[in-house]
Amino acid sequence: MRLLLPESRADALDLLARTPEAVPVAGGTDVLVHWPTRIAEHDRTYLDLSPLSDLKGVHWHDGALVLGGLATYWDVIRDPRTLQELPLLVSAARQVGAVQIQARGTWAGNIINASPAADGVPALMAYDAVVVLESVRGRAEVPLADLYTGYKQMRRAADELVVAIRVPRRPYVLQRFVKVGSRRAQAIAKVGLAVTRSAAGWRVVAASVAPTIRRCPALEQLLTDGGVLRSPDDLLPAIAQDVSPIDDIRSTAAYRRLVMARVLFDVVRSA
Repeated sequence: MRLLLPESRADALDLLARTPEAVPVAGGTDVLVHWPTRIAEHDRTYLDLSPLSDLKGVHWHDGALVLGGLATYWDVIRDPRTLQELPLLVSAARQVGAVQIQARGTWAGNIINASPAADGVPALMAYDAVVVLESVRGRAEVPLADLYTGYKQMRRAADELVVAIRVPRRPYVLQRFVKVGSRRAQAIAKVGLAVTRSAAGWRVVAASVAPTIRRCPALEQLLTDGGVLRSPDDLLPAIAQDVSPIDDIRSTAAYRRLVMARVLFDVVRSA
């Protein structure tokens, strides 16, 4: 293993520009969980971001909450203002593994790992989060809902770092995060759902039912139109348009569609 140790953000960007094959590492929770079995990973080059103190923590501004590129789940859990204004972030953070993972794992890492079963990404996407990327070429901002182009594929160049995640501040009339798994925490979601409603409209974001975390435009339009929903079955046609679940070791596609319909029906009915 080759380890690059930058002394500053500028140094990190320069190292990444000169070594685009390097893997940026923050909390390391996604890398290390597979370390004993993925021997090929031992021969890669890693860029250790831990010295970059200016990327740490959460910061409040008039129009947004800004999570630094090294902000951890625990940073969010212990911030009372986040619980008050953006409670889905706290709900999601509390269900990411054990306390040890919450203390080390980062929101940016959750995004870049690009798991279709991620816990943090649906909550961020339901809040219209924007990913701030930086390289020696400059900065770019990409709405999280537009970041993923396919399984483990995204609009991020090899020389770009996630330096921040910006979450707009706005009043909400509905905020719900639901994770269906074998147990509440330390389990991969069989179905995940984050739902918000504000002046910006409905946001329905699903996990573990497609190759990527994704917003569900057909469901959002159905809810916007205000049609009468008599049972979870009324949601199934829109669900079929928005997601494409598969059978795997954790669940079946049919189960995922059914559970997603029932969870969303319960969320809407309680709104």
